[in-house]
Amino acid sequence: MDFALIIFLAMMLTFMVACFKFQLPVGVAMMLSAIAGLLTSGNGFSLRHLVEGGFGYVDTILVIATAMIFMKAVTASGVLSTLNFNIVKRFHDNKTLLLIMLMFFIMFPGMVTGSSTASVLTAGGLVAPILISLGVPMVETAAILAIGAMLGMIAPPVNIPAMIIGGGVDMPYTGFEIPLLTLTIPVAIFSAMYLGRRHLRDIDFVKLEKELEIDTDADGGILMYLPLILLIVMMIGGKVFPNSILNVGLPLTFMICALVAIFTGKKFNFYSISKEGVHDVLPVLSILIGVGMFIQVMTLTGVRGYIVLNALSLPTILLFAAIAIMLPLFGSVSSYAAASVLGVPFLMTLITKNQIITASSLSLIASLGDLMPPTALAGIFAAKVVGVEDYKLVLRKTLVPALVFIVIGLAAIVFANPLSEILL
Repeated sequence: MDFALIIFLAMMLTFMVACFKFQLPVGVAMMLSAIAGLLTSGNGFSLRHLVEGGFGYVDTILVIATAMIFMKAVTASGVLSTLNFNIVKRFHDNKTLLLIMLMFFIMFPGMVTGSSTASVLTAGGLVAPILISLGVPMVETAAILAIGAMLGMIAPPVNIPAMIIGGGVDMPYTGFEIPLLTLTIPVAIFSAMYLGRRHLRDIDFVKLEKELEIDTDADGGILMYLPLILLIVMMIGGKVFPNSILNVGLPLTFMICALVAIFTGKKFNFYSISKEGVHDVLPVLSILIGVGMFIQVMTLTGVRGYIVLNALSLPTILLFAAIAIMLPLFGSVSSYAAASVLGVPFLMTLITKNQIITASSLSLIASLGDLMPPTALAGIFAAKVVGVEDYKLVLRKTLVPALVFIVIGLAAIVFANPLSEILL
């Protein structure tokens, strides 16, 4: 048996025991598996490699932390609830278009934070009563929330699985916007139509307005939306004019826009919501630190090269089958863990394909891990928000959209090079 395989098995066994036997947080489990890899390989407890690996995703950590502070700020200022109300007010006469707009609204927090949980817990609570009022059953409503949250996690500007995969091969997170939108927007529209369209009925807007309990007097007009407008201007302006003052990096962009929210809506304590935001996102940040340690040790011990070499020897059909099956299943622990442990080697195996398109597609398939038990972060939280007790009912409803995720992801990998000439 190859020594690299022994090291990998020791790491994976430690990871699984820590997660499932002792139910430790995923980030802690990945750190312990990295330590197991060091000890098995004979490198001892090399603190240097653990620290170096832990700081491997410090830029991503800063983006997520500041993005969550921004989301807490715009939620506390009333921007999200007011935007939700105005979407319903504008589109309630066109149920199909309203359903699509609500799906995009669900996606928004995930697009900003890179977390499906953030989408469910912020936009999900606002959208669920509207979907139910439109006639969408509770199980289908939970499925729409879960799918929308996962697509938001993959859509630009912040896609953590793609950042992890790119970071594993030293590929900068640039140029992903158009490919990610191309992958996620059609799937979002299809999923909304498939899960909700046939259930739609006319909506009693006056009754819904009372149920939503929106203080319409609190709508400060265009000024209230200034943080969102500024965010879009700075993100787009930074890309179009890279040498301008608008290009200050995502972390500072999020913080500037969060500070602007203090003066444009309801009053709130910025210090309190900042602490709450960082606290809520700590589990994600710990996963990224653990992922960095895991990848560092895999590289140091030759495990990553071993996986890539063996993946290269697989027939093409088996390689694509492994991507379609193993990425979502391993994501049952964490979609971020799936992106690091399997996504990085798969990207290296597919080196002849355009790397941006391939990494984007792998991240789309890896996101399905947020539906997979036992963790199933997006699915279980969506079920709780709606009030569905049996998560298996929600999982069944998401099977067809999940297959669409896989088919589109694999097709994009197959045609990555021709697509790159169109999208990049």
